[in-house]
Amino acid sequence: MRKRLFIVTLGFLAICLPAQAQQMKHIGYIGAGSKVTAGHHATAFAQGLRELGYVEGRNIVIEHRWAEGNIEKLPHLVADLIRLKVDVLVSSATPAIRLAKEQTSTIPIVMAGVTDPVGVGFVASLARPGGNITGLTHLAPDLTGKRLELLKEVVPRLSRLAVIWNPQQPGQQLAYRESQVAAQTLKLTVTSIEVRNRKDIEKLLPGVGKDRIEALLELPDPVLFANRDLITEFATNHRLPAMYSFSEYVEAGGLMSYGTSFPGLFHRAATYVDKIFKGAKPAELPVEQPTRFESVINLKAAKTIGLTIPQRVLARADSVIR
Repeated sequence: MRKRLFIVTLGFLAICLPAQAQQMKHIGYIGAGSKVTAGHHATAFAQGLRELGYVEGRNIVIEHRWAEGNIEKLPHLVADLIRLKVDVLVSSATPAIRLAKEQTSTIPIVMAGVTDPVGVGFVASLARPGGNITGLTHLAPDLTGKRLELLKEVVPRLSRLAVIWNPQQPGQQLAYRESQVAAQTLKLTVTSIEVRNRKDIEKLLPGVGKDRIEALLELPDPVLFANRDLITEFATNHRLPAMYSFSEYVEAGGLMSYGTSFPGLFHRAATYVDKIFKGAKPAELPVEQPTRFESVINLKAAKTIGLTIPQRVLARADSVIR
């Protein structure tokens, strides 16, 4: 009698449980930065999901993991989410995606903006990824060259440039080569500043002054992004015009940026998660390249370093911080 009552009770609970609770999906989210420095990316991603009908606690659970700007933490974070058997992994950190690719061929992985997914071997091609990875790239043809052209337009007499980048970041070699080619076209001498962590930034940036550097170019990298406060502060203190990849640098006090919107990339990444949840295979979902770029200029920063931004450049800017 008790056994029969137990079975009936279970059946009753199964009927009464909300359908959405039975369909709960688990998303693994890996951020190379911290909740403070990159939490707005997670917010943009969650907003994109809400617009598609996914609400945290109702039909999805998002497992957030933050590396706090320390790439060495990523192996543990990735392994933890794979152990949890999440339904999909989302990240913009190339090292995290590489680790996930090495550890699973079944969990779908969505890139929320990677420099060179084909070059680093994540996908066979942008049109047909061919594996368990798809998503978005923030790379576009001649983007580095356009950043340097804009910097040169703002500083016409520019001749010596420092490029700060992370050689350990897959895809950075390509971006650095592009910066060299663009600099040669513009008759600029390039000094390479290779950094791998916050200590490198603190140690190597002060040496820029010895090379009579006149401007700074940052190449997109999670370590640099997580430590953008150090970089923008250095550029301001040394009165160096600087071009950055993302607007967050300008919002942190940097001079100017030209590139895609990272929150926009994360917002868009939600559409990939939605398609995968509805049965689409990552192998057949084309990787998207950016089609819109934004120029952001900080006039406060320009005034601080004694630089006048040409009116024609201001007129073309998408956003101006006054």
